[in-house]
Amino acid sequence: MTAPPRTRSPRTRSAPAALDGTAPTTATQRVYDGIYGAILEHRLSPGMRLREEELAASFAVSRTVVRQALHRLAQDQVIELHHNRGAQVPQPSLAEAAHVFDARRVVECEIARRLAGQLSAEQLAQLREMVSAEAAADARGDRPASIRLSGQFHRALAQMCGNPVFVRLLDELLPTTSILMALYQNPGQPACVAHRHTELIDALTGSGAAGAAEMRRHLQELERLLTRAGSKAPALRDVFAAYRSASDASDTNDTDPPAGSGRQAPAR
Repeated sequence: MTAPPRTRSPRTRSAPAALDGTAPTTATQRVYDGIYGAILEHRLSPGMRLREEELAASFAVSRTVVRQALHRLAQDQVIELHHNRGAQVPQPSLAEAAHVFDARRVVECEIARRLAGQLSAEQLAQLREMVSAEAAADARGDRPASIRLSGQFHRALAQMCGNPVFVRLLDELLPTTSILMALYQNPGQPACVAHRHTELIDALTGSGAAGAAEMRRHLQELERLLTRAGSKAPALRDVFAAYRSASDASDTNDTDPPAGSGRQAPAR
């Protein structure tokens, strides 16, 4: 008798550091956060090259550390890695943005439909606390935190739904959305209108249809905020000037290979 076919569990991936809110603990994480933050703050332009030598000098780390950070950023879809051309800031089109939001509507409207009327008082309180933190970030003009907290809110909804595939899909879509907002949303606007999150929480206490409809309105409004705004690309040394003179003391504990060792692997 033949054995039944084996089923493969869906592969899970951890959320990007910019979404899970973890603090940098290594030199690699510091470079990762520095580049991600520069993109979110509009200090790196779409299509800009990220040269290892300049980044290593700016962050006072080895090229190996920079290479590790760039590979992690590429895995999290924050940057692009090209064989023979190296790393660069993504330059997604607004047509690609439409595809991303189409996918988010399919996934997140279903999440909202399933969660409506099912959330506990503790879960609702957790969501409201997240919205308060997001509103505080908006009020103090902390754009990277605002984008990160917005992603955390949407990811929390997927986790509360209890379907790990929904979480995995959002782990693919949310970093791309963050990049789109950073590149094509007016810097003066909040990353994700916080009052819409409050209205969404209120809708989730009602029917499934009401929850799904509010999620759809929220995502459509977010997509409408995207506009193409070109700017002159700055020099990497200017973008990361602050890191050149301020090196984290904890980095001295890292045991990274010397600068320049190894070759950059081609992007997969």
